[in-house]
This record gives sequence, C-alpha cells and structure tokens, in this order.
Amino acid sequence: MNRTVKKIVVPTIAIIIFLALWELLVWANGWPNYKMASPSDLWPAFWKFRWLFLEYSWDTLWRTVVGLGLSIIVGTLIGMIMGFSRTMRDALYPLLVGFNAVPKATVVPIMALIFVGQHDFNTVMMAFMISFFPIAVSVSIGLSTLEPEYRDILRSLGASKFTVFWKIALPKTLPEFFGALKVAVTLAFIGTNLMEIVSPHGRGLGALFDSGKISSDYPLMFAVLIALAILGILLFYIVVALERVFAGWAERRET
Repeated sequence: MNRTVKKIVVPTIAIIIFLALWELLVWANGWPNYKMASPSDLWPAFWKFRWLFLEYSWDTLWRTVVGLGLSIIVGTLIGMIMGFSRTMRDALYPLLVGFNAVPKATVVPIMALIFVGQHDFNTVMMAFMISFFPIAVSVSIGLSTLEPEYRDILRSLGASKFTVFWKIALPKTLPEFFGALKVAVTLAFIGTNLMEIVSPHGRGLGALFDSGKISSDYPLMFAVLIALAILGILLFYIVVALERVFAGWAERRET
C-alpha cells in the first residue's frame, strides 16, 4: 500500500472502529441519550445547530491559533535564553514549573476579574499560558545539549554566535520543537475552551457546550466534544505537514 494512502486509511479505520465500539457500548448498556449519547445521536445535533457550529468553531479556532502563535514566539525566546545560559536555566526552570503546576481553572476567574469584558484577550491569553511551557522546555533542552565540538569548530573558523545558532543549533532543535508543538496544539484548545466554559461570554464551542449542559441536551454536548476533536486533529496535522517541510530529515524511515 502507498505510504501516503496508508497514513490516511489507517487513522480512518481506527476512528470508525472507535465510533463502532462507542455505539456498541451505549447499546449494550441500554443507556438513554440523556445519560450517554451515542455516535448515531450526534449527527442530528450537528445538523440542528449547524450554523452555530460553523460560527462558534471559527471563534474557538482563531483564538486558539493566535494563542498558539504567541506561545511559539514566547516559548522559543525563553527556551533560547535557558538553552544558552546555565544561570538563566537554573533561575527560570523553578518559575516555569511552578507556573505550569498551578491549575489553570483557578486562573480563569482571576483573569476574568482583571480584564473585565476583554473576552477575546482572556481566551487567547489562556490558550497561550497553557501551551508555551512544553515549547520552552523542548527548545531549552535542544540547545543545552548541543555538541560543543561543532560549536568550537565553527567559532575557530570565525563564525559568529548567530551563525552557530543558525547553522547548528536551530536545525538540531527543530525535531524537539515540533514534538513539543504537537503537544502544545492540544493544550491550546484546552485553554481556549476552559475560558469559554468557566467564563462564558456566548462565543466559541465552550459556550455551545455550556448551553447544552444548561438545557440537558447531551447529544449537543457530545457533538461539541467531537467538533473540538476534529479541530484538534486538523491543527495537529498542519503541524505534522510543517514538520515534514522543515524537519523531515529527522523522521525515521520505515523499512
């Protein structure tokens, strides 16, 4: 089977099997849809609220992408500072770990109070705060483990620090960076929906989920979860495509 076709067919089959097992589980236990919605209950919910799904999915997606973009910039800068300086690494690691250990659900009300009415800003910032940590750590590790021999050879040939970073450090860090970015994508969606649900303002899939919860519309709630999963998968594979362009050399080839 063609490698590209295989990468499409195999995940598709896995998703179909998962949905079939989900349907079987609900049917075997005789659960009504107000207790556990089945996949067959989801399409009517999608169709009934199709325009809201389109509108709110866009709201959630653009906020997530902006927050993720911000996390890439800030996380990379912090990772570079930590990677090139042991002193800064020792100073910043405890702060980053402590910040990341704080449950973000407790931060949402604080942000909502500080930035009252700034719903888009709050949502973007939550997506950023929950997703920049793995990027910063991966870049830091990639740079701090750079082989000194390469650096010394280039420096002896008159290369500047920027040249050493551009020619050696950056390419070496790319595999770790994209690995962390795949994790950050899912975390960014979690941050976005956390703000949309805990601090509702009538926009985004989190608000639609909250609406289904209030009205006890369980098929709608599960349909929102599936929509979030689809957006997450879409963004994940965009990152995979970028990884193949910029760091495809690091991919292990199957024999």
